[in-house]
Amino acid sequence: MKRRKTLAKKAKKSPKPKRPSRKQAEEAVERLLLWAGEDPRREGLVDTPKRVVDAYLDWFSGYKDDPVKFLQRTFQEVEGYDEMIVLRDISFESHCEHHIAPIIGVAHVGYLPNNKVVGISKLARVVETFARRFQVQEKMTAQIANCIQDVLKPKGVGIVIDATHQCMTTRGIHKSGVSMVTSRMLGTFRKDARTRAEFLRMIGKND
Repeated sequence: MKRRKTLAKKAKKSPKPKRPSRKQAEEAVERLLLWAGEDPRREGLVDTPKRVVDAYLDWFSGYKDDPVKFLQRTFQEVEGYDEMIVLRDISFESHCEHHIAPIIGVAHVGYLPNNKVVGISKLARVVETFARRFQVQEKMTAQIANCIQDVLKPKGVGIVIDATHQCMTTRGIHKSGVSMVTSRMLGTFRKDARTRAEFLRMIGKND
């Protein structure tokens, strides 16, 4: 615990370390294979460092995208539509920042527009961008809600994420079939119980 606090203090004071080259990343994977007791020179593993680095580029592609940009193109010609907009069951895959184990789940996104709406695919892209980073589910839930609130300035935002964590099923306590549900309600979704209940009913979470 003391060591973690010391490292955290140093991280705040010092600049972010320089990103290593691809060659260095592949060498790091090779060293992990050696550490695990394997021979990275054998046929089945000779290309594994390259494949792992390719996988990381895919899994963590969210760092190169700015979710704000996805929400900046809005539409105002919606015939005065001012009711709730909900996008349900947005599937995603993420990785926990503690063990780099998969987090697999769905996100439900709702907002009450304030004169402008955004294309529904953009909401899914916001979820995808935050998911494709090292994550903690609680943080990811807040990030999605805060991003939508800050950019669209709606009357309210509701986010619910339901996910399974492989760090819980494949290591440690080894409990399968357990899912984690997190939510963040902003604006009228937080202040008005009826708005919140309507959102939860629309995503099937009010039983």
